[in-house]
Amino acid sequence: MSTDQSAAGRDEKAARIRRLLETSGSTVGETVRPFNEGRYRRYEEMEETEAYREAAREIKADAIERLPDLLEQVEDVVTENGGTVYVADDAADARRYVREVVEAADAESVVKGKSMTTEEIDLNDDLETAGIDVWETDLAEFVLQIADDEPSHIASPAVHKSREEIAALFNEHFDLEEPLTTAEELTAFAREQLTDHVLEADVGITGANFVTADTGTLALVTNEGNARKSLTVPDTHVAVAGVEKIVPSIADLSPFFSLIGPAGAGQDITAYLSLLTPPLDEPVVRFDEPDDEAFDDSSDDRSFHLVLVDNGRFAMRDDDELRETLYCIRCGACANSCANFQQVGGHAFGGETYSGGIATGWEAGVHGADSVAEFNDLCTGCSRCVEACPVNIDIPWINTVVRDRLNQGADPDAFDHLVSGLTPDDEPTGLDRGKRLFGNFETLATFGSLTAPVSNHVANFGPARAALERVAGVDRRRELPRFRRETLVDWFQSREPTRIDEPVREAVLYPDVYTNHVQVERGKAAVRALEALGVRVRVPDVSSSGRAPLSQGMIDTATAHASAVSADLEGHLEQGRDVVVIEPSDLAMFRGEYERFLDADAYERIAEHSYELFEYVFGLLEGDGPGIEALAGPSEACAIGAPASPDLAYHSHCQQRTLGLEAYTTAVLERLGYDVVTSDVECCGMAGSFGYKSEYYELSMAVGETLKDQFTADETATRTVVASGTSCLEQLDSLLERSSVHPIQVIDPGLRSELD
Repeated sequence: MSTDQSAAGRDEKAARIRRLLETSGSTVGETVRPFNEGRYRRYEEMEETEAYREAAREIKADAIERLPDLLEQVEDVVTENGGTVYVADDAADARRYVREVVEAADAESVVKGKSMTTEEIDLNDDLETAGIDVWETDLAEFVLQIADDEPSHIASPAVHKSREEIAALFNEHFDLEEPLTTAEELTAFAREQLTDHVLEADVGITGANFVTADTGTLALVTNEGNARKSLTVPDTHVAVAGVEKIVPSIADLSPFFSLIGPAGAGQDITAYLSLLTPPLDEPVVRFDEPDDEAFDDSSDDRSFHLVLVDNGRFAMRDDDELRETLYCIRCGACANSCANFQQVGGHAFGGETYSGGIATGWEAGVHGADSVAEFNDLCTGCSRCVEACPVNIDIPWINTVVRDRLNQGADPDAFDHLVSGLTPDDEPTGLDRGKRLFGNFETLATFGSLTAPVSNHVANFGPARAALERVAGVDRRRELPRFRRETLVDWFQSREPTRIDEPVREAVLYPDVYTNHVQVERGKAAVRALEALGVRVRVPDVSSSGRAPLSQGMIDTATAHASAVSADLEGHLEQGRDVVVIEPSDLAMFRGEYERFLDADAYERIAEHSYELFEYVFGLLEGDGPGIEALAGPSEACAIGAPASPDLAYHSHCQQRTLGLEAYTTAVLERLGYDVVTSDVECCGMAGSFGYKSEYYELSMAVGETLKDQFTADETATRTVVASGTSCLEQLDSLLERSSVHPIQVIDPGLRSELD
């Protein structure tokens, strides 16, 4: 399998994304953004959010670890309760069993509650092929059934449908004399339709959010109550759930109930939390015999079948990298918090069944890697989903691992005539040329600086840009970085050393590849600011962090970079020097992925002694060294003076926010007297190389529109724009007519004139 994309393939993907942006994109965003905003609100309101998240993760981790034993326990207790348990090996096995149960009940009609697992096994099609009417009773699923459409979200499947579209659908499909228009009218009509189907149904099929091993209880979390009707009205109930839905005990449900509503839709709590231990004791409702006694031995007629589906889940359990996927509680928070998903929904950001950030893990596990290849790159690794996930799943890492596996499956016979054998990586032949180019950005930057300014002129020469777009998919509408002939390391080594007799700290300013080769001025500003605060600074030549290859799924190459960084910094760390990092995505590597790439001691040394630049500045200001007057600011109390404007519009980097570090920047700026307005978007849309790729350029710019709107509003239109990340700065320069700078440059005690 080749992972290389042709120009035609990229054009086709770009066209598909463009269509979604023009059709359903705005509806998806208008639906899921309030879910995401509600999740922020509710997480903030709940005093024990993190305790709930930790508890939920521990329970799921324990359940997956003990899954074989818990599965046996469920089988025993459900059988003892009077039900039947069937463990299906795969989708076909699950379909066969359910069909046989339905046929044994002489059923002509089935009603269903919402269940992604039944979507996964294609149950509806199988039953309908057998001549059985199947009706979805979840309102959104009912809409999609009428529209013959696919879910676009794992929890809210019709997020891509507007009220107007649903009204037009109902009016045409049911040939209504009086057209429906309002949400109330549509809901009432659907309720009327579905009630008839429920009353006529012979079998009810539901999913299960959780299955408790100690009691055989099913927990159903819904907002419509339809699942409860589906399982109580017919006398035969079939519940279909993945084996990962088992938790040890009914007492374990509490943290999940506290989290699933806020995480999924920003609700304080979902409308219905149903705990049922089937077969139910309630009487079967006989609408055709209204005069019978309601409780006249009718409970004896009920039958219950619990179908627990493996379909690759036990293999995922044995896979150290995909195992965390099984912790997922299908709330959809990863989709709601994803800037790309907010623009295109699950019809682009999804596979055969599952959508959103966690979809990669599910699709790879239950359908295979081929179902992931088309959408995996839509995860930019911004990490906002990690903070949203109620069970703290490292979703970006799962996406990276699967991306790496797709790379490893690249066609070894592919003719990689431009780069094979010339690049310093160990990735397979056949790897997409664009990925290889972006993954080796350090090499490219080194060559670019050595040959600047010629390299910049050549790269921007029209035919060269066209070739770069055709061969590697670098969109010609995106301005390329301009390499500096003098790197930050060169500048530091050639300057007259600053004399600091009694330094308050000693630090290495990490010369990330962009600061070293492109955004050199922010590096110089950082050196001057730190020295003004009494820090003895060093800027050694250190390898790039590995962020660039990691973002392309080149894990072996990223690991090699991590080892090189560790070796380069080892002597400094042994000398007790701090490591100050300008680029938040590199710090996220040091504190995150390096745990996977380095031995424990090496990881702890670099993680514990590395600081984001403004986190470090804030700490210095809290100490006994030079005070705030050493830095530039709008206040006359400052030693140097003010930049062009005391009013700033600030955009923090997505990974900086996930690390909880953005507050340090605003705190330092405000302490200096700046008036700071901050953006509240999840991501600027650039995301490293993502915004350069021709198939994603328009999506990248669409994501950025929200940030543009915020920074061109009346309150912010004249403010100096500052941003912490390289990608953010590039995107802002593309979006706005005024330029942007790193915040260290507005407090730089040496070069304020650049802002004039």
